[in-house]
Amino acid sequence: MTQTRFVTLHAIQAPVLGLLLMARAGANDWPQFRGPNRDGNWDESGILESFPRESLKIRWRHPVGGGWSSPVVAQGRVFVSDVELTKPSARERVHCIEEKTGKVLWVYGYKENYLEWTFVPERGAGPTATPIVEQERIYVVGAYGYVHCLDVETGTVLWEKHIGREYEVAEMSCRPSPLIEGSLLIVFTGAKPGASVLALDKHTGKEVWKALDDHVSNSSPVAITFAGRRQLIVWSDNSITSLDPANGHIFWREPMVTSNNDSVPTPVFQGNRLLVSGLMLELSGDPPAASFRWPENRTPSKRLLSNTSSPVLQGEYIFSARSGGALVCLEAATGRQLWCTNSVTAQRNGASISITPHGGKFFLFTDEGNLIRAQLAPAGYREISRTHLIDPTWPFAGAKFVYAPPAFANRHVFARSEAEVVCASLEKGD
Repeated sequence: MTQTRFVTLHAIQAPVLGLLLMARAGANDWPQFRGPNRDGNWDESGILESFPRESLKIRWRHPVGGGWSSPVVAQGRVFVSDVELTKPSARERVHCIEEKTGKVLWVYGYKENYLEWTFVPERGAGPTATPIVEQERIYVVGAYGYVHCLDVETGTVLWEKHIGREYEVAEMSCRPSPLIEGSLLIVFTGAKPGASVLALDKHTGKEVWKALDDHVSNSSPVAITFAGRRQLIVWSDNSITSLDPANGHIFWREPMVTSNNDSVPTPVFQGNRLLVSGLMLELSGDPPAASFRWPENRTPSKRLLSNTSSPVLQGEYIFSARSGGALVCLEAATGRQLWCTNSVTAQRNGASISITPHGGKFFLFTDEGNLIRAQLAPAGYREISRTHLIDPTWPFAGAKFVYAPPAFANRHVFARSEAEVVCASLEKGD
């Protein structure tokens, strides 16, 4: 298959670019999926306690195509990946947008071999893996496993690797977001044989190690430190596995079959607890190991909280969406439900609530495109204010949804649908 590349660089003087990058070096950026620490937390001062009655101040909007990847924000720029579908051709793209103004700085695109069914809107075509930015480079994984390392200033290709050409990769399956661990770019694409997880040299794209023969899920892996060791936690459709991120060796592995429709949430870690959707594991020391804490019955219906949203683990309590749209609070030690509310979003198949802890309170972003400021506590749920941020566009079961978790950076929120990306101010006083 012939790959055609397109780079559109919008005029901006090099000295201005340099000053912009230097000025933003210490900013509160959101450079990867679920934020700086990949844990969904936002830590920034000067943020609105409640929303203006007339809605948030919209800084800018920019049209984009299909895709469920989140925006990322780094060095004064916003990056969004999407697909431009013009039957019979498809072009995956990365948009680079000036953070303050919404001005397009460059767009990089290449043709990809999308199949006939992907042109049906209800099928959800487009990149799902959220890009990751480190220093002067952005790393992007396409729906078929085409990995690009681009220069953040110009969109120039520094290196590229099409995993789907070197290995067997299922169509439209490369959905987990990549992560950086030291000198490695780690991608979870389900490549076979034996390369479900791949570690690439982030400077060259050369393969360093490969691991697992599992079917890829929709869950993005995380790297954690426990008992002095780094562990890469991967939730596939076949297992929960801990790998040594330096070499791909297996520390521990728990076989567990999960439907690809359900294996979506990102694992979350705190203390010695590892929460994978609605399954709590307890980690132990040297050598690394894990044991199940709850639920006792580990059938999917008992160990899955939500098939769209990641939970939040805070101290002795868990806050999470449930499949269908309820918001719940559970005891972390036992899994016992303390409360449930149906007031956050419409109760329906496909409902989603993205939860972002901030300053002792929370931002909730729903599948309806609403942003909510709320207090979540063991005693209950208290909504402080809500506003409509972006219109849902993805059609499913007679309704429309928006799924990509937003990015929070520099006192703003950045949300995307299959039609646009929007930047709105959350700065106190705006």
